[in-house]
Amino acid sequence: MLFLGAKLFTVFILSFVFIKLIIRYAPSLGLIDVPNHRSHHKKVTPRGAGIGIVFAVICSDLIFFNIAHLSHPWILIGIFIIFAVGILDDHRDTSPNTKFLIIFIAVAFFYVDGTYIKHLGHVFGYSIPLGWFAFPFTLLAIAGFTNALNLSDGLDGLAASLSIVILSALCFIGYDHHDSFMISLSLSFISALVAFLWFNWNPAKIFMGDSGSLTLGVVISILSIQALDYVEPISILFIAALPIIDTLIVMIRRKRNGRSMFSPDKTHLHHLVLQFFKGNVKTTVILLTLGQLFYSFIGLTFIENGIKQRYILLMFILLLVISYILLNGMLERQSKPFTYHRKKRNKKRSIPSQK
Repeated sequence: MLFLGAKLFTVFILSFVFIKLIIRYAPSLGLIDVPNHRSHHKKVTPRGAGIGIVFAVICSDLIFFNIAHLSHPWILIGIFIIFAVGILDDHRDTSPNTKFLIIFIAVAFFYVDGTYIKHLGHVFGYSIPLGWFAFPFTLLAIAGFTNALNLSDGLDGLAASLSIVILSALCFIGYDHHDSFMISLSLSFISALVAFLWFNWNPAKIFMGDSGSLTLGVVISILSIQALDYVEPISILFIAALPIIDTLIVMIRRKRNGRSMFSPDKTHLHHLVLQFFKGNVKTTVILLTLGQLFYSFIGLTFIENGIKQRYILLMFILLLVISYILLNGMLERQSKPFTYHRKKRNKKRSIPSQK
């Protein structure tokens, strides 16, 4: 316990120092974020704090020779190459095809380690082993969640706050089953993210960048796959619910509107909630984080009480449908001109009375 505490304190200090250095030298390193039409910030801001976060974890592992991490070299290599392409994207944007290729290579390393989705559990009385489909399913799952978390990195403090909640739930599963890898990896990134939030809380002094969001996405994916040794797969849908539901709803809406499911827009959950709160970033982030905390708690409750997967699946589908209806209603209301009813009243007043 003393070893773990010293390591986490070291991660926090190193993350704080590294991020402060990145803020100082970001312009000369080409690590800056220029606002565009989809950005909520208005001025040029440093990005690439993920570099400080990941290097803090790496340095602490080397200082303390953390055998819990070092005993999985293939996983570490896979995470590192995704981190590397994230750095490249922060410095000079990379194409989605390049990112997907790197994720494919990383998943191959995870597969060699034996970390992949082998089974979808028991649903409606049927066992669902994946067999030869295990690798492509794992690839789609990791790429999908990594993209989902990346898309949540749209407001100051949001991606980090959601990640802390999800990592905490996965850490609880690891602690409950004495899994040192899950405990150490989740707590290391939580400690680094707490230091990052000091600089990223609104108004942010630096952004996480793809070096952070891509790495966090794959780390959470790996820990979720590890958790499948102890919990039913469908429980993970609640533990990481908010990014998953947001991405599914946005993709369904785009498909129904005849657009590409991967085209960028401002209809994500955080965009709609931010507009509802009239641009109050802090309130939006706190509300969404509490929402993820609620879903993660529900997921852990399902695990502890041994509720059958069929009920968890039906509840998740119901949650998805309700969220889709509510968010579409919010989008429709927010897209209407606020002057519509006022114009209608003025039109009635302008009609001359007939005597």
